[in-house]
Amino acid sequence: MDIKLLKLLLEATLDTLYMSIIATTIATALAVIPAILLVLCSPNGLKPNVIIYRFLDTITNTLRSFPFLILMVVLFPFTQWILGKSIGATAAIVPLSIGAAPFIVRIIEGALKEVDKDVIEAAQSFGASHFQIIFRIMLIEALPSIVSGITLALILVIGFSAMAGAVGGGGLGDIAIKYGYYRFQSDIMVYTVVILILLVQIIQSFGDFLYKKLKH
Repeated sequence: MDIKLLKLLLEATLDTLYMSIIATTIATALAVIPAILLVLCSPNGLKPNVIIYRFLDTITNTLRSFPFLILMVVLFPFTQWILGKSIGATAAIVPLSIGAAPFIVRIIEGALKEVDKDVIEAAQSFGASHFQIIFRIMLIEALPSIVSGITLALILVIGFSAMAGAVGGGGLGDIAIKYGYYRFQSDIMVYTVVILILLVQIIQSFGDFLYKKLKH
C-alpha cells in the first residue's frame, strides 16, 4: 500500500468516525426526552396520556420506517438550509442524526421499561416525584442497557455513513464507491470493508467494557 492510498484511507476513516460519533451524540440528545415521555405517558406509565403516547409512538415508527438513503435525499433541502451544503461529511451528520434518533428512542424506552417495578414502587412509597423517579432512579438503573444500546446504534450509524457515500456523504463509503466501484480498484474496496469491520469490533468491545463497568 503506497503513502497516497494510506493517507486517503486514513482521512476517510477519520471522516467516518467524525460523522458517526457526532451524529450518534446528537441523535441521543434528540431521543432522550421523547423516550422519557413515551415511558411516562404509556398506558402502564407513571402518568398515562393516550394522546401524547400515540403521537410520539406514531412519529417514532414513521421515521424508523424510512430507508436511510431515501431519508438522506428527502433531507437534502433541509441540510442545505441549515449548513449551506448537502454533500460531504458534515452535511451527512444531519440525516444520520435524524435517521438514528428514532432507533435510540426505542433503545432508551426499552431500557427504562426494564427497570424493576419494585424499585419504582418503593420510590413512590417514599413520596418521590415523577421527575425524581425518572432521573434519579430509572435512568440510573437503566444506564448499562442504554450504553449497550447506544453502542449498537453507533455501529448502525457507521453502516448508514457507508451508505451515505453513495450520494456524496464522504467517508469510507465514498471511497469505496469512487475507487472500488467506479474505477474497479477492488483492493481499495477490500481495504474499506476491512477497516469497517475493525471499527465495528473495536466499538463493540469498548461498549461491552463500559456495560460491564456500569453493571458492577
